[in-house]
Amino acid sequence: MYFIGVTTAKSSIIRVFPLWVRELGCLEVVLEGVDLKLHDNPKNYRRTVERIKYDPLSLGALVTTHKINLLAAANDLFDYLDPYAAICREVSCISKREGRLEGHAKDPITAGMSLDALLGPGYFARTAGEILCLGAGGSATALILDLANKRYPADQPRRVIIVNRSEGRLQHLREMASSLKTGIEFEYHCHTDPRRNDELMRCLPPGSLVINATGMGKDLPGSPITDAGVFPERGIAWEFYYRGELDFLHQALAQKVSRDLTVEDCWLYFLHGWTQVMAQVLHVEVGGVVFKRLAELAAAIGTPALPPRR
Repeated sequence: MYFIGVTTAKSSIIRVFPLWVRELGCLEVVLEGVDLKLHDNPKNYRRTVERIKYDPLSLGALVTTHKINLLAAANDLFDYLDPYAAICREVSCISKREGRLEGHAKDPITAGMSLDALLGPGYFARTAGEILCLGAGGSATALILDLANKRYPADQPRRVIIVNRSEGRLQHLREMASSLKTGIEFEYHCHTDPRRNDELMRCLPPGSLVINATGMGKDLPGSPITDAGVFPERGIAWEFYYRGELDFLHQALAQKVSRDLTVEDCWLYFLHGWTQVMAQVLHVEVGGVVFKRLAELAAAIGTPALPPRR
C-alpha cells in the first residue's frame, strides 16, 4: 500500500501502520511512501497511478496534499470514481476491486466524523457561530460538502467564509456549492494577505470556527493569520494538521485562555482518514470496536509533540 504525500517519512503513520495491519490480520501488507512536490509535474502523478494500476502487488494508496492535482492528471486511468470523487474532483483513496482501479474521496466522510466529534449535535443552533475556512483545497471542499449534507439545520452554520490564494480552487468551490441544496450562505475571498484574514476573523460572531486548511505550518511556512489576529470569543480554532511547525496552532494556543478558545489539531481527522482508507484498500471493516482498538494502538505510539514556536 502506498502513501502519496510530500514528506511522508515524517508522518506518525509510519510507526502506526505496522501495528494496525497486525491487528487487522493483514501482516503481509507494508506501507511505502511516495513523496511528490507541491503542484508536481502531471507526468509524475500519472506515473504513480500507473504503478498502482498495473502492479499486481500494489493494493492501493492514501493520497494527501495532491488529491485534486493527481486526479486531474490521471483521471482516465481510473475505472470507477465514487460520487464524492466526481463532485469534489479529487481522490484521497486509490483501491482495486475485481481488476478495476477505483478512486474515492473519503474526506467528506472523515471530515464529517471529525467535525461531529468536535462540535457535538446542534452546535450552530446553540451558538449562532459561523465558519471561516482558510484554504480551499481538498479538505475544505470535503468539509463544505459534509456541512451542506447535514441532516439537521441545527448542525449547519448560517454562513461559511472561504479564503484561498488562487482563484481556480475558489471557482471549483463556487460551482460545487451552487449545485447543493442548502441554506448556508457562502462567501469567497481570493488573496494572500494575512492581515485581511485577521479582519475577517475579527468580524466573526462568538462561538465561530476558524480552520487552517492552507497547508501553511506543514507543507508551507508560516500561518494564514498574523500574531495580531484575534480569534472569536468562545470560538474554536481547528488546525488541519498535526505535524510541522504548526504556527496557526501556536497562535490559537496563545489566546486559549483570554478568548476562552477551544483549540484542536488534526489527530482525530488523521485516525478517521487513515482507517477509512485502509478499510477500502484492504477490504476490511474498521468501525465501532475495531476503530476504538486502532485508536488505542495509535495513542500508545504517542501523538506528535507540539514543536516550539520559531
